[in-house]
Amino acid sequence: MALKTTSKRLILYVSLFLVLVDNYTFFKNVLSVYPLSWQNSGFIFSLGVVLTSILILLLNLLTSRYSLKIFLITLVLLSAITNYFMNTYHVIIDDTMIQNIAETNVGESWDLLSLKLLVYIVFLGLLPSWIIYKTEVYYAHYTKELFATLKMIIFVISVSLALMFAFSKFYTSFFRENKTLRFYSNPTYPIYSAGKYLYNSFSQRSLIVKTIGLDAQQKPSQHRRMTIVVVGEAARANRFSLNGYERETNPLLKKEDIINLDNVSSCGTSTAISVPCMFSILDRVQYSDKEAKSTENVLDVLKHSGVSVLWRDNNSDSKGVALRVSYEDFRTAKTNTLCDVECRDEGMLIGLKEYISEQKGDILIVLHQMGNHGPAYYKRYPKSFEKFTPACQTNQVEQCSSEEIGNAYDNAILYTDYFLSKTINFLKQYDDIYQTALIYMADHGESLGENGLYLHGIPYFMAPEEQTHIGAFVWIGKMNRDSIDVEALRQKANEHYSQDNLFHTILGLMGTQTAVYEKRKDILIYK
Repeated sequence: MALKTTSKRLILYVSLFLVLVDNYTFFKNVLSVYPLSWQNSGFIFSLGVVLTSILILLLNLLTSRYSLKIFLITLVLLSAITNYFMNTYHVIIDDTMIQNIAETNVGESWDLLSLKLLVYIVFLGLLPSWIIYKTEVYYAHYTKELFATLKMIIFVISVSLALMFAFSKFYTSFFRENKTLRFYSNPTYPIYSAGKYLYNSFSQRSLIVKTIGLDAQQKPSQHRRMTIVVVGEAARANRFSLNGYERETNPLLKKEDIINLDNVSSCGTSTAISVPCMFSILDRVQYSDKEAKSTENVLDVLKHSGVSVLWRDNNSDSKGVALRVSYEDFRTAKTNTLCDVECRDEGMLIGLKEYISEQKGDILIVLHQMGNHGPAYYKRYPKSFEKFTPACQTNQVEQCSSEEIGNAYDNAILYTDYFLSKTINFLKQYDDIYQTALIYMADHGESLGENGLYLHGIPYFMAPEEQTHIGAFVWIGKMNRDSIDVEALRQKANEHYSQDNLFHTILGLMGTQTAVYEKRKDILIYK
């Protein structure tokens, strides 16, 4: 026998279900600020009522008799998935995270699948969705239905305002001093974030890309220049033995004559933000996705000057950075001949000799690593690099101990060490005919369970240092050392830098003369 109810009651039931079942993380964070006590209990109860009222209001405004069930089922399914990721990894689903999700490829998505996720989807998503689907909803005449909708809207707004007034002291601190708590409300904040992302995406479709550096030209030089920029993935600075980490995670790089930069900050906490930002002329405080996508980047400036630019990718993609230069995808065995469980970063070096031999002028090559992409860290390195054991062998990192997670992550750093050393040795072959150099800079860091946080993507203003302090260094070939005082640079290597410096450092290293170059932001210029 099918269940029967009115549309208003169904909206009420679903709203209550979402608040009571899918908001564990929200209330957990609320209780950390407002501990359960006689003084706080009324406010905490009122938060549940206000959150329910907001959902009721939204559902009444956004649905009709023709779209109600479809909207409710979609919302319940998405809330279950959001609930899983918030509970498991303690991430926040803001517009940047939604951009990451939208730009994630199938391989990366596969790493996030787990039995636990399936349980959430079945019991918190599919089962209630089936009940919604089977429920018979009856409607009154249009006029009565409209009147009922208006009554409910007025009622929930009145209740919310009354509660906010009654607990005004609490709500003042909630909205002003503890406003980050609302980021954990599910599904209200993800709905808001999705709307913001969609608005930004559609508003960018008609963007005209502004050209910069059209005056760029290459400084005359006796030898051609060749630089490789390696964009690391999720490599936090304090897991590099180069930076004092007690484990030997950089046994090969420590043998190379590099300039290690141990105090570098990222522009964002996700690939979708950091990668475009690090190649952009915009500083982090100025950066916006819209502005970056509507303005040429350092690769375009180099192209204007006649430099041959190649981007090779073993990650998701270039996030729009390499749209106007040569791009090669190395995530499949069709192009990358070093693939086992997945295609390896070192495969991006194959065929570079042939590419270099075909170019006539200066060359810039970008290699975008898979690096330490989580949560399946154990996949990020060949088994021969599993030095630190026992290593977490699942993408459900919450099932592993802190030691196992750290071991798997460190093994991936160890493989990155090997890849970077191999890349430096590749460049050494050209030391007598090119002014060679390598810049390594990770896109962002990674949380490994500290304070209950995993992965990355926390909004920058509240992100822990583990997600913003990144690994970075520069290697200078022997013919470049005539114009760069390496020893002087070592003296300032521990100064604070950020990804804002990369744009100008690349231009300076490549000998590109242009009005958009700022000498004071070039890491390789000794002040």
